[in-house]
Amino acid sequence: MNRGSVTVIGLGPGDPRLLTQAASEALAQAEDLIGYFPYVARVPEREGLVRHASDNRVEVDRARHALQLAASGRRVAVVSGGDPGVFAMAAAVFEAVEHGEPGWRELDITVEPGITAMLAAAARLGAPLGGDFCSLSLSDNLKPWEIITARLKAVFQADFVVALYNPISSARPWQLGHALGLAAEFRTGSTPVIFARSVSRPDEAIRVLTLDEAREATADMATVVIIGASGTRLIAREAGAPFVYTPRSVPG
Repeated sequence: MNRGSVTVIGLGPGDPRLLTQAASEALAQAEDLIGYFPYVARVPEREGLVRHASDNRVEVDRARHALQLAASGRRVAVVSGGDPGVFAMAAAVFEAVEHGEPGWRELDITVEPGITAMLAAAARLGAPLGGDFCSLSLSDNLKPWEIITARLKAVFQADFVVALYNPISSARPWQLGHALGLAAEFRTGSTPVIFARSVSRPDEAIRVLTLDEAREATADMATVVIIGASGTRLIAREAGAPFVYTPRSVPG
């Protein structure tokens, strides 16, 4: 019997303490480790584990490699930062299954969730995601910018809290500013906006700004930006960052 398997694993935001026990056990059972270079580097080396690191823009190729190894009888772990189902490798694996070899559909494929960046960032400050919220990626590598713009307008008009992943890169330095400009069409300038970079890692940096201030701020690919809804509240404190929360109740 073919004992091959693929487990898609979320490594969490960075602190090893935030890796789930189930994810840790799955990593311990793997014979092959596949993922983007920085994520593979987060998994300690051990005897019997073969590491296959690759670049960031080859997700489906990486998934096919994992499935080929599993079909040959290997126990494969595919790793993502945060949660593998949030703009990460789980979707790529199932896309490869759908369009790949018929036998891949019969493989043992499981997904181990992880703490994604917006949840880690929210926990640092209180409960900014306490009401209705959504998440969007500003990367237009896999979808047209026109689609991103349409979705941004829709969620801002619907008054969701919005978590923005992949907010800016060297190839697209203008997109976050455009997104914040769209937010300003539906939100007041005092709306809380969170810039959370590398949460739980040594270089963690979290800023709570107003929407007016955020439009002049900078970010990078390690940053998640959370834009509050009209009801999002900020509780100032004499020492430390303010608490930020969004009430679950919405006036009728």
